[in-house]
Amino acid sequence: MADFRNACKPSRLLPGRLYLSVIAVVLASPVFGNDVDQPVSFVNDVMPVLSKAGCNVGVCHAKAGGGQKGFQLSLLGFEPAEDYESLVKDGQGRRLFPAVPEQSLILRKASGQTPHGGGIRLARDSAGYATLRRWIQQGTPYGTDAEPQLVSVEVQPERGQIKMSGEQQLVAMARYSDGSSRDVTELALYESNSEAMASVSERGFVQVQDIPGKVAIMVRYQGKVSVFTAAVPLGAPVETLPPEKNFVDAHVFANLKAIGIPPSEVCDDATFLRRVTLDIAGRLPKTAEATAFMASTEADKRDQVIDALLRSPDYADFFAGKWTPLLKNRRDDASDITSNFAFHAWIRDSLLANVPYDQIVRELLAATGTVIGNPPVAWYKRVTEPKQQLEDVAQLFLGVRMQCAQCHHHPFERWSQDDYYSLAAFFSQVGRKPTGTRGEDLIFHKRGLATAKNVKTGESLKPAAFGDDVGDISPDADPRLRLADWMSSKFNPFFAKALVNRYWKHFFTRGLIEPEDDIRDTNPPTNPELLAALEQHFISSGFDLKSLIREITRSSAYQLSSKPNNYNLVDRQNYSRYYPRRLQAEVLLDSIDYLTGAKTAFANLPPGTRAVALPDNSYNRASPLLQVFGRPDSLSVCECERVQSSSLAQSLHLINSSEIKSKLSVGTGRAARLAAEDVSDEARISELYLAAFSREPRPDEMKTAVAYLNEPQTDAAGKPISKSATARGNFQDLIWALMNSKEFLFNH
Repeated sequence: MADFRNACKPSRLLPGRLYLSVIAVVLASPVFGNDVDQPVSFVNDVMPVLSKAGCNVGVCHAKAGGGQKGFQLSLLGFEPAEDYESLVKDGQGRRLFPAVPEQSLILRKASGQTPHGGGIRLARDSAGYATLRRWIQQGTPYGTDAEPQLVSVEVQPERGQIKMSGEQQLVAMARYSDGSSRDVTELALYESNSEAMASVSERGFVQVQDIPGKVAIMVRYQGKVSVFTAAVPLGAPVETLPPEKNFVDAHVFANLKAIGIPPSEVCDDATFLRRVTLDIAGRLPKTAEATAFMASTEADKRDQVIDALLRSPDYADFFAGKWTPLLKNRRDDASDITSNFAFHAWIRDSLLANVPYDQIVRELLAATGTVIGNPPVAWYKRVTEPKQQLEDVAQLFLGVRMQCAQCHHHPFERWSQDDYYSLAAFFSQVGRKPTGTRGEDLIFHKRGLATAKNVKTGESLKPAAFGDDVGDISPDADPRLRLADWMSSKFNPFFAKALVNRYWKHFFTRGLIEPEDDIRDTNPPTNPELLAALEQHFISSGFDLKSLIREITRSSAYQLSSKPNNYNLVDRQNYSRYYPRRLQAEVLLDSIDYLTGAKTAFANLPPGTRAVALPDNSYNRASPLLQVFGRPDSLSVCECERVQSSSLAQSLHLINSSEIKSKLSVGTGRAARLAAEDVSDEARISELYLAAFSREPRPDEMKTAVAYLNEPQTDAAGKPISKSATARGNFQDLIWALMNSKEFLFNH
């Protein structure tokens, strides 16, 4: 009891009345009660102790393949009946000794009296140890059907505001089917969604760091979860804000005012043009585009650029390159080339024509026929099993990771094995027949009732979508169409949310929910009002992808400078400034080609094809840069397959690789042309800066570059070398220097 008092200091953490009520509940609970004759329930009393001690985690006795040392428990205690059998009956009952409970092997090992690979998990004077001892003393009862069942766990407070470097004690309350409640603060498990922002102790004591924003603490108890969310304000005065152009700005700026983080200023025209062109078209602005944009005095010139980019084929090329790796358009064999090209072209053409997103997904999920006649069929070539299909669909289009639920209840969500196999049932009637083309199948709907068997219970389940009943599906109807109907419903809580969060991350570097494909109650958004508004806009627009992009990029929030002010340097989640990010592999290769004037050749594709327009992963071998900078191999539906981190290999590649050297020295390249042109040094240097950064060089940059071009050079014998003879090499050096700058390598 003394330990609990030390963890909950009422003067700092809880109002006096709430503190007293908590202590009263704790003293009345079975764990802290003094009545040794009170019946102990295996499910309600023993299992929480084992979970809190970490006995049933994956690295301990819930380890796949038989647990540890022959003792196996279900992961996180989701199968208490099985755990009871394992603990009480397996090993001829050697783990328990009711005659002398203290000599039971489970207590001796957990308390460190007998060597234990997991170390000391329960101190002999702890409440958990006392509960296990009483349970063994009472004859290890399992419990009765009449005992109350856990309904939910609630955290108190549910939300709040904590000052930077502040503290908060959480209280976890379990609610039962008979209306009773119980304080389980000592037995619940806690996890912060951002250790950098806040840490939480085993007893629910939260300590906040000096990073402003929103943080969440997940509270888990016996398979039930709850979330405490806290705002951590900076508290700086937010006196002036950029103009609100749409609902995006309204929600972003309202959040910044609430937590006291002044945003940076709106970026200049050159920065905006380069940023939006990279983000929408996946390329650098042409020098002519930059010159014209900078000279324009039209008030809506930024909106005009956005609309022009969305109409361009470059937009479709770039976003097709975003989607096809996620849809596993992978070439494993030479025979795959037909399906790879057809599938990529279908995605690209759909984006260019602005086909509604829900229609694209419907055509993909319910695809039948052959690749030649219906390119979306190619998805079923790589995703062959119903389990693969449901997992990919759930993660990619709904933002729900279902892989865990195949074997056990999802540890952080409400999804069970029944939910998993009910979703798989939608794909149970997909049939395949070989065609005359090697490696290509005919995909069709098999007539019959759609069902899937839960491999654990053996129960045959009909199609259901995350617990939602989609009605009876006749043997003649394709269940995939019913799934598509459910997904595109305006009441679906996942479909639109997953897409807008994914696209928000594309343009803002960080999703409103991170990771972008892990949407769950225990992983709340940093700005729920903004996410809801984006979701509603997307649905109201008829799932118009271009309209969503237009709203995001038109906002002042997107157009903020990446330069921090005196207050927002530490901000990582509130979008008070633009967060710079490194150019992805394909965009970087195209940018280097544009800056140097070289062209990377790709097999079976027309000369001049951009790297962002490559149809599949096989082209990674055409350029070492694509491999070094992490172009994905289309193995998973996770955006994390794309490498965005920096490495020594990347730096070395840019500095002295043969690939970069050949691009700099190409005879028809920019360096050779500039060296031969009869124009001023200043004009040629301006062209380089416009090509690399979409801006004119600053006076100091111009002075340095001109001085370098005119620096006297001598040969090995000490004789002067003419400027014309060294011009080409000098321009190669200048291009190399610009290429290796952070301003070039990052979108900012």
